[in-house]
Amino acid sequence: MSKYWKIPPDGDAAFVAAMEDVLNVYRLPYDPRFPVVCMDESSKQLIGEVHAPIAAKPGQVAIADHEYVRQGVAMLFVEVEPLAGRRHVEVTERRTRQDWAHFIKGMLEERYPEAIKVRLVMDNLNTHAIASLYETFPPVEARRLADRLEIHYTPKHGSWLNIAEIELSALNSQCLRRRIPDIESMRCQTSAWQNHRNNRGAPINWRFTTEDARIKLLRLYPKL
Repeated sequence: MSKYWKIPPDGDAAFVAAMEDVLNVYRLPYDPRFPVVCMDESSKQLIGEVHAPIAAKPGQVAIADHEYVRQGVAMLFVEVEPLAGRRHVEVTERRTRQDWAHFIKGMLEERYPEAIKVRLVMDNLNTHAIASLYETFPPVEARRLADRLEIHYTPKHGSWLNIAEIELSALNSQCLRRRIPDIESMRCQTSAWQNHRNNRGAPINWRFTTEDARIKLLRLYPKL
């Protein structure tokens, strides 16, 4: 996930269509039978200490050696339901089609078992596809899971439309801006962060609308 936004070309009808689709989904009222859920994924370098840090003392901060050792990379899957102010984070060793499929199965069967369909907003990564379910589960199970998804892809160069990416940014700044040596430690840290955020119960109020886009992003619309 880059901090630099790529600018879509002027008059990009495909970008506009996908953008307006996502913006219209964000305007839907809260309905637990059809929850709107955003998901995104990222990676985080695991960093270990060469020398044990010196603990903080009264009037002094903790001291850590500038040397460190790389311990591999952990993968982060994040989902957030904006109107409920609820999020879920999973830390895995890989980021394959099978990892995504198991994450989606957990979403549907464990976190939203009563939902008729989950309106899922995500980017168009090659693993984010119904085909991943078929590569992971038997056809009957894959079809059952797929039938409970209503997928809305953010456009290319439109990652800012994904509320889960905003949540990932908060996770990185509030929880992961430190040296974390292994996956289990990261799971512990992200679980504590997730529980704290969820216990606050604050919904996410998305204010940028289709009408706003047609004014502020007019150059992106085809000239008719």
